[in-house]
Amino acid sequence: MASIKKLDVRKFKITVSNGYRPDGRKISRAKTISVPQSVGSRGIPQYVVHEAEEFEKQVKSGYCEDGEMTFQEYAARWLERQTKYAPSTLGFYRRSLEAVYPMIGSIKLNHLRPIALENMLVELRKRTYHGKLIQEATVQKYLTVASAVLSDAKRNEIIEKNPARMIDLPETTSRTQLIPTDEEAHRFLDILANEDDPYKTFYALAIYTGCRRGELCALKWQDIVMNGDESILTVSRSLSSVPGQGVIEGTTKNGQARIIYLSEDMTSILRSYCYQKMCEAQVGGFEMSDYVFTNETGKLMHPDSFSRHLRRLYDEKGFPREFHLHTLRHYFVSTMLHNGVDKQTVAELAGHGDTGFLERTYCHPQLQLKRQAAKIHAQTVFDFSGRDFESA
Repeated sequence: MASIKKLDVRKFKITVSNGYRPDGRKISRAKTISVPQSVGSRGIPQYVVHEAEEFEKQVKSGYCEDGEMTFQEYAARWLERQTKYAPSTLGFYRRSLEAVYPMIGSIKLNHLRPIALENMLVELRKRTYHGKLIQEATVQKYLTVASAVLSDAKRNEIIEKNPARMIDLPETTSRTQLIPTDEEAHRFLDILANEDDPYKTFYALAIYTGCRRGELCALKWQDIVMNGDESILTVSRSLSSVPGQGVIEGTTKNGQARIIYLSEDMTSILRSYCYQKMCEAQVGGFEMSDYVFTNETGKLMHPDSFSRHLRRLYDEKGFPREFHLHTLRHYFVSTMLHNGVDKQTVAELAGHGDTGFLERTYCHPQLQLKRQAAKIHAQTVFDFSGRDFESA
């Protein structure tokens, strides 16, 4: 039962006890309230009792006790509990939170209101990258991370509502993902034939399997089982470059392993590459690495080296500036879908359990398919109408 102490005509102190600490000290919370002038003198007792009851509910349910923790304190504990994410994802969360701490980090969870988050967004929109203001989509990613922390606090019944969900956000400009046409993909593969390893094999695997950069970098020879003209690839880990921590090995993005069957052509490329690595180790006098993609001295290659090399290759051969390493993954998934492979199979091959996310992110109609659709539609319309528009 809450105790009420009258301090003035309209000022009262409410105290609620909530058990005892391990050392025997009583756990209690206190709150001073002022009754608004709009409440008449006869209504003061009823107002105070109501406030006392609400305060007692907060204390008993934990809203008050844990809600006194600042956003930064809770976010730090939230990060420690996130074990299912890859190191690169956790690194992104940590950097995002460090960006918002100066603006909302010191605010107590139960005092954090939508207006504080809106002011945070105003400040974030002033940030620049390479001399240009960051895009609205980037600004909203900071809010998304903060919202994840607040949703966790709501789930644990520390706060009643997530204030980040109450903000009316402006529309963001979505970028259309450009993927290669079949002709561009074939030209790219022809160019790869003249590239040196390990880049040739790395990019070939990327376009043939749709694996992410970190998953390919983390491949070990034990993950490849060659059986005659075909082989089986098991993808179970990923390498990530985390600022301040170097290259870290972790799980795949969804935390699950997957199996990919490789064709005769891809198996032949891997056999040749494996033989090259064996020769390098023998000539260099070192033990062959467990990892697949290493340099000529057997050292594991940094993931960024494959991105930089491909950027130079794209530029030299006249491919669009919008192409990047992940473009090869987009081509793999989109081509599979357009050729009738069912969504669930494609999702499993790509390492996605959610086919909805797969469609939103990777199902890009290719230019030639759009052209074909337009021709079919035009042919149907004109055949149906029988009208000669040129002579009309």
